[in-house]
Amino acid sequence: MSTKIGIVGLPNSGKSTLFNALTNAHAAVAPYPFTTVDPNVGVARVEDERLSSLAGCLSPERVIPASIEFVDVAGLIQGAHRGEGLGNQFLSHLMGVDALLQVVRCFEDANVAHAMGGVDPLRDIEVVTTELLLKDLEVLERRKEKERKLAKSGDPQAQQVVEHLERWAAALSGGTPIRRLGLPPEAEPARYGLELLSAKPVLYVANVDEATLATPPASVEPVRAFAAREGAQLLVLCAKLEAEVAELDPADRPVMMRELGLAQSALPQVIRRSDALLQLVTFFTTASKILQAWSVPQGTKAPQAAGVIHTDFERHFIRAEVIHVEALLRCGTEAAARSQGLLRVEGKEYVVQDGDVIHFRIGA
Repeated sequence: MSTKIGIVGLPNSGKSTLFNALTNAHAAVAPYPFTTVDPNVGVARVEDERLSSLAGCLSPERVIPASIEFVDVAGLIQGAHRGEGLGNQFLSHLMGVDALLQVVRCFEDANVAHAMGGVDPLRDIEVVTTELLLKDLEVLERRKEKERKLAKSGDPQAQQVVEHLERWAAALSGGTPIRRLGLPPEAEPARYGLELLSAKPVLYVANVDEATLATPPASVEPVRAFAAREGAQLLVLCAKLEAEVAELDPADRPVMMRELGLAQSALPQVIRRSDALLQLVTFFTTASKILQAWSVPQGTKAPQAAGVIHTDFERHFIRAEVIHVEALLRCGTEAAARSQGLLRVEGKEYVVQDGDVIHFRIGA
């Protein structure tokens, strides 16, 4: 199961350029709006030094890293929730993503038209956010009609659901995304089968030009302050430069990055911040001579982690044999770890920790 990130922003903000940098997928890029009509989808491998070390230690026949899927939709404009610029179609493609990556234009370029006439990052963030809120309100209104009919028919839970819907709608109408309400799990829309765009966490990317990358322009500071107020993650990068580096042969990239003063490419930075945003941990399995990395939310218990591999594994879970990756690497082999009593047997209440190597024992 891949982590899935939706890339959003105004037209010509650099969304598809960043998508290309992250996935090397060669999505169309042009200096005019709506180059992206159908969503671009690409998958990137999550490089993990622990996985490489385990592979060297265990010599598996196959190594499968965790992955992250990116969905690049066309630029949103005012009225997108009503279908302006095919907005409704674009917004529907964001259903099913785990988080949103919002690209905010912070660069000046007379050759690349700005959808709103000029660089103003906070205005651009507000335009995109407003469209997501309005789309969510439409979803809530449709659900309210259904629940009110159920309430009139005597359904005892329908009225309670209507009350939740009205509270969420009031927040959205006041300009507050669902993710900022601090709702307890029992009051979250997902608990009632509702996937709301404004409930998804957001990673903001301030897209600057190469000339201002070392010393970001003043236009970045409002984005930084906004992200801090939201408790959100922020990345400052030059999408155009990142895409050019991604086009190089892998062997040539480190040299070019040093010349450009880039300590790290965009992908690992996005992965690290996405993991923090979604509060993910990584565990490893070694069954059938396949070493594989998996990502799950913090707090996931062993049966649910097994279910990520296959739904039957959760239903038929018996126990988990667990050792931390560092302990396994010190031992050198699983047999040595077992002989030293370092493999723990854990039950259904065990909470998976980052870096666990797990053998799931499954019944019939």
